[in-house]
Amino acid sequence: MGLIESEFTVLRQTISTRGTVRIILLPITLVGWSAIISALLFSGIRLPVGALFSLAVLAAGFEAIHALHAGVERIGRYLQVFYEAGADGPQWETTCMMVGPALPGGGVDPLFTLLFASAAVVNSFPALMPGTTRAEIILIAVVHTAFLVRIARARWAAARQRAVELESYRAIRSGPPGPPA
Repeated sequence: MGLIESEFTVLRQTISTRGTVRIILLPITLVGWSAIISALLFSGIRLPVGALFSLAVLAAGFEAIHALHAGVERIGRYLQVFYEAGADGPQWETTCMMVGPALPGGGVDPLFTLLFASAAVVNSFPALMPGTTRAEIILIAVVHTAFLVRIARARWAAARQRAVELESYRAIRSGPPGPPA
């Protein structure tokens, strides 16, 4: 196996592995989060700012999933531009991009944004505990809102990533050879 075939194989394996890890990471994140939030809500201990600990678990899981997805997309566009240029080469990435927009309902949500946003809303429930101070409510609301904004921005960026990176790689491929001047 030559270097080119070897690189292609390794990059496709990387996409596969990262995609699998992303899917496995979601339930692990949600189980960890639900254990913490359940303890906060049902333990009888009044600790509304504890919602920030469970939110940290959600945020860490989301950021890991987002990073894995962004990396997979970046590798996919690289393969598309540098390995699918000829008609005799593999056409996996190009074919997937052509099919994706035609999916009814827009396809899947690779970042699981609806799940993370819903969990973030539920996660704010400790702020509703009796005796929660105004400062605690404001702190919990601000941090949760920041996380929801992050989710929305990541989803927006992910929706644009394929097209932007495809054009970037095409520009690199068609650019002048050698180091930049």
